Amino acid sequence: MNAYALARPRRLSVTTLARSTGLHPELIRRFVALSLLDASRDAAGQLWFAVTAPVTVARIQRLHAGLSLNYNAIGLVLDLLDRIETLEAELRASRARQTTGG
Repeated sequence: MNAYALARPRRLSVTTLARSTGLHPELIRRFVALSLLDASRDAAGQLWFAVTAPVTVARIQRLHAGLSLNYNAIGLVLDLLDRIETLEAELRASRARQTTGG
């Protein structure tokens, strides 16, 4: 077993993300350009993604295929879903405080 197998990468390249999601690298770059997917650039200008990026890409693909949404609409839906998730977490925390009397 090599060292790479023991250590998970902390970030993914465009090629690695494209390979893991089955998408073309240009589509991954398009997602970044449309602000559907967060990426950082290194000094050489290469895009790097969080290890959670495949989950986001899968979410984008499900919305695109399942609801026939265009990529601009998907950006809005992703933003709304993130806001809902935040509000639900705040509600759970508020209920937990009420239950414990805090």
